[in-house]
Amino acid sequence: MTTEERLIDLEIRLTRQDDLVDTLNTQVYRQQKKIDELEALCTAMAARLREVAVAASQQTAVVDERPPHY
Repeated sequence: MTTEERLIDLEIRLTRQDDLVDTLNTQVYRQQKKIDELEALCTAMAARLREVAVAASQQTAVVDERPPHY
């Protein structure tokens, strides 16, 4: 293998690695974006669940009270 062939081979490898790194960076970016969306959704769902729990506990207190005519 001549020096020129080795240089060409190294350039080809470098180009492929650059492409792979770009592809991996894009994938990591997409995954992080999705993780951020899912975290926001989980936070919203947890807040909604707390609201429902508070509303349910308030309704339960009213249901357990004796009517005023007793």
